[in-house]
Amino acid sequence: MEEPMYRPMVISGLTVDPLTNSPIVILKEIDGEKTLPIWIGLLEATAIASELEGIKFSRPMTHDLVKNIMEQVGVKIEKIEVCDLKNNTYYALIHFTHGGKKMSIDARPSDALALSLRVNAPIYVAEEVIQKSSQIDLKAEPEDKSEQGKKWQEILESLNPEDFGKYKM
Repeated sequence: MEEPMYRPMVISGLTVDPLTNSPIVILKEIDGEKTLPIWIGLLEATAIASELEGIKFSRPMTHDLVKNIMEQVGVKIEKIEVCDLKNNTYYALIHFTHGGKKMSIDARPSDALALSLRVNAPIYVAEEVIQKSSQIDLKAEPEDKSEQGKKWQEILESLNPEDFGKYKM
């Protein structure tokens, strides 16, 4: 099995899905025209937007906390990869080094992206994910059917698209 091709990308902005009112982070190829929209949660959108806008909170938010812990124990994030897309769900890996050892952990792309912004780690997306994303079924139901998931969906639906418009870059 051959190694998948990865393309370097950057976060080009945040927007809102007009159908679902869900936040979407847009990745754009560094040396090309390809883009990748990833539907994310409100908390992660806030974490990404605040870092893009340089907004500092008085207390560390979740992704700042993770970054601070990693720094304290000598973990360095090398890169993040959006590596798969299955059943309308994106998958990512955070690659890091600790004590000279290379490791990677599974993460939601939204968390991986929020972290990558905080540590200036490069973002890579598998070519296959870019191809699959163009065939995504926009009308598919979200997988999270739990009460908590429904509650988040209501919160997201009550959001105004203007709330996110100001984060476009």
